Amino acid sequence: MVSGKGEVNIPTTLTQIQLGVEVQNQTAEAVQQQVAQRSQAVVKLLQSRQVEKLETTGIRLNPQYSYKDGEQSIKGYSGANMVSFRMPTDKVGTLLDDAVKAGATRIDSVSFAASDEAIAKAQQDAIREATAKAKTQVSAALEALGLQQREILNVQVMGGNQMPPPMPMAIAGELTQNSKVPTPIIGGEQEVAAIVTLQVRY
Repeated sequence: MVSGKGEVNIPTTLTQIQLGVEVQNQTAEAVQQQVAQRSQAVVKLLQSRQVEKLETTGIRLNPQYSYKDGEQSIKGYSGANMVSFRMPTDKVGTLLDDAVKAGATRIDSVSFAASDEAIAKAQQDAIREATAKAKTQVSAALEALGLQQREILNVQVMGGNQMPPPMPMAIAGELTQNSKVPTPIIGGEQEVAAIVTLQVRY
């Protein structure tokens, strides 16, 4: 049995983002209202830009405590509403700036990926490359031994893709709202690999 590995690098054209609204105030009701209002504005913006796979990923409301003379008391509340979505990378920078203007105060993660179509094509290319390498190794080995290949008895294909890890990001709304320069977002490459194992009879 001989194995060959094929690797294909393709550009990442899609960006997966998680962002949301975080608010602090003295009462739980005030926090919940502010989070709801800002989140509604952010979601409305995202829907107007026709982002893909928009979904809520987290909602929280927590008391904040202060300590004095060994006693604990509630000094206020903090709340957040987080969403995730996917969109073309070349449109992300402007959208992030607009989302902050609409009320977003957190950008928790940004990760990049190729489209499903590009991955599927790259997977086929990686399999072809892996098969060609395996066949070359079989031919070289049999030639060195003075043998000839009669037939291929079995073919095993293992494939998978590797995505760049998410890049954690945090951003304060007031720092970006006044900026007139779009936030630069640059994708990278995604590796798609396959291993083909050939069992031959000689």
